[in-house]
Amino acid sequence: MKSLLLALLATGSLFAGEKATLTLADFTDGNGGAPGAGWKTEEGGVIHLAPQKGTGFLISKKEYSSFEMEWDWKLDAAGNNGIKYWVTNIKDAKGKGEWLGIEYQMIDDDKHPDGLKGGSHNTGSIYDLIDSAKDKLKKPIGEWNHSRVVIKDGKIEHFLNGKLCSSVDTKSDEWKAAVAKSKFKNKKDFGPGHGKLMLTEHGDPCWFKNLTITEL
Repeated sequence: MKSLLLALLATGSLFAGEKATLTLADFTDGNGGAPGAGWKTEEGGVIHLAPQKGTGFLISKKEYSSFEMEWDWKLDAAGNNGIKYWVTNIKDAKGKGEWLGIEYQMIDDDKHPDGLKGGSHNTGSIYDLIDSAKDKLKKPIGEWNHSRVVIKDGKIEHFLNGKLCSSVDTKSDEWKAAVAKSKFKNKKDFGPGHGKLMLTEHGDPCWFKNLTITEL
């Protein structure tokens, strides 16, 4: 038994989370209902977003804190989308709720108006907070990109096609300063260190596949 435990510790498999594949069945709309029209599963488990009136974003049924998430994605020309995490329903002074979270930006950097702003609005950025590396490895529009997010002990890392493209420690002064000058500066309890996932819907077609998550 002792030798088995030592072997498991050496491989990192003891108490390690199991990789789970996420499908549309793991998400609801913002009100807890079924995914809106425009979200569908295609051959090979590909999740296709073909926006139409009332499509809306999707929220995961489960919450996550520290995790590793991977997925493949592609966009049409001038497209924009993203995946958010640590998503919570933040209420304003009047009690009106809004689903907000930290976003892995997926966008056509060269043709979408927001992508043309560069920096924290480019693919792989921690949206509106931390810039994406200028030398990131991005595939041409229409081809599949592979993305990965690693979050552990409050530290966030965004990877694109195997290369780190943005990172931050949410316990640092850098993070506090980034939030203070962002669109989220007046959103109390933004990025609380836990929350749901969101598949965003910004009005453009998008494809996801091989979406997996491992809790750390």
